[in-house]
Amino acid sequence: MAQFREDWEKWMREVHIPDVMDTGLFVEYKMSRILGEEEKEGVTFAIQYLSPSMEKFQEYQDNHAKRLQADHTEKYHGKYVAFRTLMEVVQQETYLPASLN
Repeated sequence: MAQFREDWEKWMREVHIPDVMDTGLFVEYKMSRILGEEEKEGVTFAIQYLSPSMEKFQEYQDNHAKRLQADHTEKYHGKYVAFRTLMEVVQQETYLPASLN
């Protein structure tokens, strides 16, 4: 399991995420590990991509999503579970308390 995780993380960082970002349709991404679930289901990750507009997101869906998702499925078929959720950012702020300066 650890070898698969390392391989998957490396491939995501070095291949898949750069391929998605190279479409020019996203301005930011985050790769996070979900904590507290390892014992039950294995390690879980969340990848978030931030698109500057719904039009850009739709362009990604229309022109790139199938191919890039197929690349992932071909490489890791049967070894993962994935789901996709579309979210709208309604407010975002970076807050740095004075005590951390």
